[in-house]
Amino acid sequence: MKVTVVGAGAVGASCAEYIAIKNFASEVVLVDIKEGFAEGKAMDLMQTASLNGFDTKIVGTTGDYSKTAGSDICVITSGIARKPGMSRDELLGINAGIVKAVSSSLIEHSPNTIIIVVSNPMDTMTYLVHKTTGLPKNRIIGMGGALDSARFKYRLAEALEAPISDVDGMVIGGHSDKGMVPLTRLATRNSVPVSEFLSEDRLEQVKEDTKVGGATLTGLLGTSAWYAPGAAVSGLVQAIACDQKKIYPCSALVEGEYGLSDLCIGVPVVLGRNGIEKIVEINLSEAEKAALVSSAEAVKNNNTSLEF
Repeated sequence: MKVTVVGAGAVGASCAEYIAIKNFASEVVLVDIKEGFAEGKAMDLMQTASLNGFDTKIVGTTGDYSKTAGSDICVITSGIARKPGMSRDELLGINAGIVKAVSSSLIEHSPNTIIIVVSNPMDTMTYLVHKTTGLPKNRIIGMGGALDSARFKYRLAEALEAPISDVDGMVIGGHSDKGMVPLTRLATRNSVPVSEFLSEDRLEQVKEDTKVGGATLTGLLGTSAWYAPGAAVSGLVQAIACDQKKIYPCSALVEGEYGLSDLCIGVPVVLGRNGIEKIVEINLSEAEKAALVSSAEAVKNNNTSLEF
């Protein structure tokens, strides 16, 4: 099992670290355009192998995509990161060119790979990869929903004053501050609806805190977060590599599901060795449907700025 991560910055390096520590991949290749940067990150991470007890080989390269040949899964984190006050959508113009070039280079050397898109605006970048690569739709996945759901569960556990292992919940919709649709109605604490424990006002606060989760961290850190995004990616990669058939909310190309088409947006999917094995359609309330449609309209509006 060979995994390539393009972009050796904080998110890419965290992603590589978590994949290596889980010890399911034989090799992780880090790629970056900055001279020596990926090589240095790879060497630093390899020097933790004996300390963290993993045997995954991590190598770095400055733009030599021949070293990524035969990758089963490729992760694209490259592009500029958010700064305080920026929305994910403001990154569209610069990151589109980067993602288009990177995906082309990856497929040239790994035509059978599965691509996971992390670069923002993530739903639009995932759609761009669909439109420009010709890969089957099951092999192109956007990461956002897995991260958003982790942040949702963090906020729910905080409000419930409960261990996070007790909490389950999901966020669908666009990976944006306004587009996320945290499904508070379906969230549970050890199978009990969270509405049994929390007031409607407190649940609304959880929802709003979740939606601005990335912006909150950007304001605190001065740049985008990296630990949780890296962990979210590693979870998706492991589900695919180990054929786990896990359900994650991911940005997928919809063709009629949830009444939506011709865009990529966060929906529950089953992840296995073939990538997206199935899009799961759950029964949404009228309010949830309306929120998802509104989110989809914003994503489609973003997509109109793309040049294929």
